[in-house]
Amino acid sequence: MKPLTITLAACLLMGLAFGQDSPLWMRYPAISPDGQTILFSYKGDIWSVPSRGGSAVPLTISESYEYAPVWSHDGRWIAFASDRYGNFDVFVMPAAGGEAKRLTYFSGREIPSSFTADDRRVLFSAVRQDLATNAQFPTGAMSELYSVPVAGGRVDQILPVPAINATVNSTGDKIIYEDNKGYESYWRKHHTSSVTRDIWSYDTRSGKYDRLTSYKGEDLNPVFDVNDKDYYYLSEQGGSFNIYRGGGAALTHFAKHPVRFLTRAKDNTLCFGFDGEIYTLKPGGEPQKVAIRLAADGRGSMERILPFSGGVTEMKLSPGGKEIAFVFRGEIFVAAVEGGIVKRVTNTPWQERSVSWSPDGRQLLYASEKDNSWNIYTTGIVRKEEPYFYASTVLKEEPVIATPAEEFQPAFSPDGKEWPIWRTG
Repeated sequence: MKPLTITLAACLLMGLAFGQDSPLWMRYPAISPDGQTILFSYKGDIWSVPSRGGSAVPLTISESYEYAPVWSHDGRWIAFASDRYGNFDVFVMPAAGGEAKRLTYFSGREIPSSFTADDRRVLFSAVRQDLATNAQFPTGAMSELYSVPVAGGRVDQILPVPAINATVNSTGDKIIYEDNKGYESYWRKHHTSSVTRDIWSYDTRSGKYDRLTSYKGEDLNPVFDVNDKDYYYLSEQGGSFNIYRGGGAALTHFAKHPVRFLTRAKDNTLCFGFDGEIYTLKPGGEPQKVAIRLAADGRGSMERILPFSGGVTEMKLSPGGKEIAFVFRGEIFVAAVEGGIVKRVTNTPWQERSVSWSPDGRQLLYASEKDNSWNIYTTGIVRKEEPYFYASTVLKEEPVIATPAEEFQPAFSPDGKEWPIWRTG
């Protein structure tokens, strides 16, 4: 299949200033071991800013997407994920900036979470190879934990089970992580079910696993205390994600929005994201927002042609065989089977999925996560003289069912008069 070409547009915020009220949506903050510097991901690049606040400078500038930076324990190196070669691989570079070195070459997605205690290897999560004795259902949602030398070389499996956001203590004999029992969006809030995540520790010497939390909702993103015994993590047990000390009370009390991306410096200063901005929390203190100035040149606001030959999450051939509907980056597109013409059908800040065709090929049925829940919509061709989506000029979207409950995985009946829908809640 020939690579398709589509047009995507994005808007950057310009002239961001200190004390700005609107969120900047800086993500994946990581405080340095000495507590002086914070790395974060912003619009696909890694940036660095003093932890006291100030002007941020980019460490990566490329068309690829970089995120999830982690520090070595001596503060000399950082590892991060980048898709500059098509899929997300693990890279390492000097913390002060410089050339990035690729460490992994697998065809799947690999995300770093920590350096080993001696800083000689990087821990990362990936779906590479389950053990034959693993009783978990084989799925791309169930990763394993691996390590790769900072100097490059052979990848070794550390744990055969999902160990997300895994970090190590200072001696390297304990790993703390969150588990993953089944598929659910990582960003879903107020989720309670049999697959919610818990915090675990693993003793590398004895091979013993210990379950540290058992809250019915989500417990995420653990980090060791500097004493190597206690730990901090994120939990929704108070209503929204906040920071908790293991076995103790909440250290933050934010409402409405969740706390995300918890990291720790060697003086026990915690760093995290909240409502799109970055905060620090010193022992015994109160959360402090880091005043950050981002001066971007506006390249991201330019409309550009984006060729691609992968990353499509689903596709359906039209009943007449002339068109293909597919989902790319959470949006629905339709392409002509011959000629390479592509039309974008949806253009929303939320995601669409489970697209299907009506028997006459003039309507698309799909699920859309609009208004904070999954609902069912159709988009159809308006003008009778236009037989194909890819060449249509007027499309109309209509809701089929939109309730506070979750409705998804719709499909047309053979006669096109009914829509079987999977519904929960």
